[in-house]
Amino acid sequence: MLYGADYNPDQWPEDVWDEDVRLMREAGVNIVSLGIFAWSRLQPAEGEWDFDWLDTVIAKLHAGGIQVNLATATASPPPWVSAQYPETLPTDESGASYWPGSRQHFAPSSPTYRRLAGELVRRLAERYARHPAVVMWHVGNEFGCHLWMDYSDAARDAYRAWLREGYGTIDALNAAWGTSFWSQRYDHFDEIFPPRLAPYSHNPSSMLDFRRFTSDMLLECYLMERGILIEAGATQPITTNFMGPFKPADYSRWAPHMDVIADDCYPDPSNPNRVRDAAFQRDLVRSLKPGVPWLLWEQATDAVNWRPSNPGKKPGVLVAETAQSIARGADGIMFFQWRQSRAGSEKFHSAMLPHAGTQTQTWRAVTDLGARLGALPELPPPGRDARTALIFDWENWWAVEERDHPTQVDYLALVLEWYGALHARGIQVDIVAPERVDAGYDLVIAPALYLLRDEGAEALRSFVEDGGTLLAGPFTDIVDQHDQFRAGGFLTQLGPLLGVRFEDFGALPGASTGGMGVGAGVGAQIANAAGGSVVSVRFGDRSFGGRLVAESVHAEAAEVVATFGDGLAAGGPALTRNPHGLGEAWYVATMPDTEGLDAVVSAVLAASGVRPVVENLPAGVEAARRGDLVTVVNHGDESAEIAIEGTDAETGAPLGVRVLAPQGVLFALSRLDAEPHALPRESALSS
Repeated sequence: MLYGADYNPDQWPEDVWDEDVRLMREAGVNIVSLGIFAWSRLQPAEGEWDFDWLDTVIAKLHAGGIQVNLATATASPPPWVSAQYPETLPTDESGASYWPGSRQHFAPSSPTYRRLAGELVRRLAERYARHPAVVMWHVGNEFGCHLWMDYSDAARDAYRAWLREGYGTIDALNAAWGTSFWSQRYDHFDEIFPPRLAPYSHNPSSMLDFRRFTSDMLLECYLMERGILIEAGATQPITTNFMGPFKPADYSRWAPHMDVIADDCYPDPSNPNRVRDAAFQRDLVRSLKPGVPWLLWEQATDAVNWRPSNPGKKPGVLVAETAQSIARGADGIMFFQWRQSRAGSEKFHSAMLPHAGTQTQTWRAVTDLGARLGALPELPPPGRDARTALIFDWENWWAVEERDHPTQVDYLALVLEWYGALHARGIQVDIVAPERVDAGYDLVIAPALYLLRDEGAEALRSFVEDGGTLLAGPFTDIVDQHDQFRAGGFLTQLGPLLGVRFEDFGALPGASTGGMGVGAGVGAQIANAAGGSVVSVRFGDRSFGGRLVAESVHAEAAEVVATFGDGLAAGGPALTRNPHGLGEAWYVATMPDTEGLDAVVSAVLAASGVRPVVENLPAGVEAARRGDLVTVVNHGDESAEIAIEGTDAETGAPLGVRVLAPQGVLFALSRLDAEPHALPRESALSS
């Protein structure tokens, strides 16, 4: 288990470096990320280099038994770069420049920035690629975190080149973008600009491509640095730090280029859905590279500095959040940062070593955690432990949140609601793109999959035909990869699978629709499930609310499970179920409220046979499996009793019934009742 933090010795005088190493050993630290924002110290001026201080720091860490994740330091160019090369600065949509004085003040597509960054990376790689202390490379930092889009002239030129490469001819682009609308037809690529400030809506197809381009430009920066490291002889793993569900960068396209996934996660202590949202993020990053443990590269020991209000963590939460990461596949636990900064924008951000020193609750918490992690046995890699997949797709995210739709969709919030209904029931979930759905899953849920590529639709069809259970939510299968309608209307790819025909969206004015009258049969099971029971018990008719849309759909082959009780779609299907091949496909034509989500999820879980990781967990307690390791975390404020078979992974004691204190954690070795799902041969990855 890797344990450590970002280390910024360049912010401190040399006389504290020895103390840092001594205290790191006391805290159980065995790795640090070094030099992330050190460009100005490494290269004080063009043509001038200073590595002596870095040599000294690495030598001290190595002597202390502390490994180095060496950063390429390219995330924040020094002032001389923009002073000498103003063309490296990004601009906003109105053409105004972003200026130095913060960080990430560079245009990712700028050839000058890439040249200067590449020179720095090459110098670092040639000097340290074979240093025994350097065990990993950290490229850049949080790509795109503060600069979601760049509209500079550098971006303009790169965008045109990107479009030429992608489309080949201007006629192909005009067809893909539908430029006959609003007289937008282009005669050549040099007429195209980034979507700068305009009087009204931009062409949605062009916006989708510009988001793809933005993600690709950031990825190109990463790949450039990665390539230089490898050319210089680096054999260590190379990665950069992701930020969970970060909209500007399509991490599903980045993941194949990461030797190991690293992620930054900062749950908000004041967020009532903190545990759910953090679990989703950890499942997402684990799912990006199946079978390979990932690294929590940044989290906070206590309070952060960048929210409107920054409360600290309650006692025990640090351990509970760390256990949640380990449970969901992490083999490294890191913090921002080692020593709390004395100056700068992040001086109020907590650290492993706070300003108040070692006689603090924070220091006791991080040293206790280090000791506990150091005593853990070797952990199994995360395998194919989830039998449920939740579809989450970046291109769909970009497209479904574009303007001028029947209703405004907050895609991430909607996906989190579906995830929450599964999480509350203790269901282990993989978060995947539609193309990655396969027969290893029993249940797949696809909410608001507005943009559905041909390959994704085929994967979903094959999944159901092979015996899987699919639940599709409203606003699904509307457009193709160019954000254009397909011939034949909506649900053109999944309609035959779902057994329904789509007529209209039925956008609702407000947060929810009227009640859904639940019919007989499976409907009675859903009504009962809404009350919290898993078994089918008839309570008679019951209603729950729907939001966003009340779509007008027609059941052509599907069984109508629930109907709309009022509104324009009154009497029409709200939930359908259709046998297809060896499996079945469900469709819900509205976004159910909390009670409705629980009811629908209960029904499809029963239909698919998916069970929780641990049965009958109390509210506020979560469990996740990685191989034979089951981690149980009590996130609640009261003690909780759980029953689990196996042995305590930390003590070897047999289990049975255990009482977990608030924020308590149990690492249990508990074998699966059945053989775990094997990774598909084409997805199996080694670390």
